[in-house]
Amino acid sequence: MNVCVYCSSSNAVADVYFDTAERLGSLIGRNGHSLIYGGANVGLMEQVAKTVKENSGRIVGIIPQKIHDKQLSSSHPDELIVTKTMDERKALMRDMADAFIALPGGFGTLEEILEVITLKQLDYHRKPVVFINVNGFFDDLFTQFEKSYTECFAKENYRKLFASVLSPEEALKYILEYQFEDMGSKWFNVPSK
Repeated sequence: MNVCVYCSSSNAVADVYFDTAERLGSLIGRNGHSLIYGGANVGLMEQVAKTVKENSGRIVGIIPQKIHDKQLSSSHPDELIVTKTMDERKALMRDMADAFIALPGGFGTLEEILEVITLKQLDYHRKPVVFINVNGFFDDLFTQFEKSYTECFAKENYRKLFASVLSPEEALKYILEYQFEDMGSKWFNVPSK
């Protein structure tokens, strides 16, 4: 299975996040899965890739030329794909992935995982999406989602678009046991012609 992992490129985050990234990479590699990720040699991205490699997993890194030119490409990927744009990178990661995991991260991580959820909501894909909510990192994001449900900006059943778990072990279990559930139309009311 090709597991796409979105996560931080910061080297300044607390050890608990690096430890979780290391555990996730180890599980992906040991269980014979492949990592699809952003290809950078910094932060949790590098930690995940390093431990996938140490555990005999295959790695595909996908990085835009602009970031590659800053000497930020990792040496761990078995295949490094350099794209012209960030949009091309994101589309290729989504297309290659069988499942998506979000570890804690900044604006890029949030943008990527939210785009994946949006595309699933619109039935552009039917793949599992899971957040590893280590250290309560995503709690405020989930509170914002609750506001969307209660104020009818999103349907209540869209809680099922993704899972939130506390550990890499639970994330892999969710992905392996995942069954797609059709949640119907995104829209509350569709105007008639």
